[in-house]
Amino acid sequence: MRTQLTEAIDDATDRYRAATPKSLSRHEQACLVMPGGNTRTILHYDPYPVTITRGEGCIVWDLDGNPYVDFLGEYSAGLYGHSNPEISAAVKNVLDQGIVLCAPNQYELELAESLCARFPSCDQIRFCNSGTEANLLAISAAKACTQRSKIMVFNGAYHGSVFYFGEHHSVINAPFDFIVGTYNDTDRCVELIREHREDLAAILVEPMQGSGGCIPGSREFLQTLRDMSSQTGAVLIFDEVMTSRLSSGGLQHILNIVPDMTTFGKYLGGGLTFGAFGGQKNIMEQFNPCREDALIHPGTFNNNVLTMVAGLTGLRDIYTTQMATDHNQIGDNFRDTLQRIIEQRELPMHVSGVGSLMCIHFQRERLRNINDVDAEPRVRTLFHLEMLLSEIYTADRGYMSLSLALAPDDYLKFRAAFENFLNRFAGLIRACSASEPHRAKKTQN
Repeated sequence: MRTQLTEAIDDATDRYRAATPKSLSRHEQACLVMPGGNTRTILHYDPYPVTITRGEGCIVWDLDGNPYVDFLGEYSAGLYGHSNPEISAAVKNVLDQGIVLCAPNQYELELAESLCARFPSCDQIRFCNSGTEANLLAISAAKACTQRSKIMVFNGAYHGSVFYFGEHHSVINAPFDFIVGTYNDTDRCVELIREHREDLAAILVEPMQGSGGCIPGSREFLQTLRDMSSQTGAVLIFDEVMTSRLSSGGLQHILNIVPDMTTFGKYLGGGLTFGAFGGQKNIMEQFNPCREDALIHPGTFNNNVLTMVAGLTGLRDIYTTQMATDHNQIGDNFRDTLQRIIEQRELPMHVSGVGSLMCIHFQRERLRNINDVDAEPRVRTLFHLEMLLSEIYTADRGYMSLSLALAPDDYLKFRAAFENFLNRFAGLIRACSASEPHRAKKTQN
């Protein structure tokens, strides 16, 4: 099996190199001035990533002119596709009016009002520049509000570049006093919360772990975190940086669980750099600069006018409540279709996720947390390369984020490529599953 898999990957790699020589040359040049030719870890994959030169709708092109249907959607930030005409027009209009105004602008209030209206957990909102910043500030606000120090997080979580809790500890994580629980293990988490209740400032959780493999949190698990937060006085923070798109009000709306704070990012900037955090007024009022004891939260680009107008245009004019419902139904249907294709072939695979976010796993058993990952990671490498060679752009870990720009023909193209891969490599997929257990490599956004 190992020899067969190695040969298949080597063959796909050779064809990939032959199709993308200009990307290889650009990668080699980039390695001279950036470590590994990279400035965003998740965008690297072996043997080297294609360099994308432009995008239109749901299609992107690389340096060699190869087109790809984009099923990655900028890791959920690209909800509106590439160069959405309404957002582009709004941004171009603002460009003509000035972009570094150094003052409150006319769009930030409307965007804040829109977010507060959609997310009942947010009485007030503050903007920043990324999901990483949003989580950093939310944690700090919770510590200031409670005058406690410990932060509970969960294995498999990714809350930003300095908040990664995968299989291996990240030595560059922010130096908070973290308690790491097991995702979806309700009983054990209750024990941990009770053990640390006197010094527990916050519980930070993704209602669906995105980088962990699109693993939904069970309602029982998340409701228990809500109940235990209320009992102990800890601040419950939902990281909806990715999942806020899964309904008009995020997963908290679907679950009918209201956290004390919510963090945002990704698509809510209309495709531009964005972050935000919001919550109950008593927590957020700590940032009121009129108070003598105010928490200080500067940031040159917190309310940059390009992001404010792009985010407002997207949320107000495009991703309406009905559009959110319709788009995530398309995602549910697409995921169900892929799962049926797998089951028809009786393959040890499954597709996890909710709505427009999903991940393909090369194991039959459903994941409750990353401890359940038990697959040969090189099968994903083969799948990723073969899909690229079929002009389908996904993450190398099997993650996909569907954009509004995808049309029925695009889904049909993916389905054809997916079925072709399964038909060609069904025996190899079964053999990998039947071999000794493998611990998959974890990645981040």
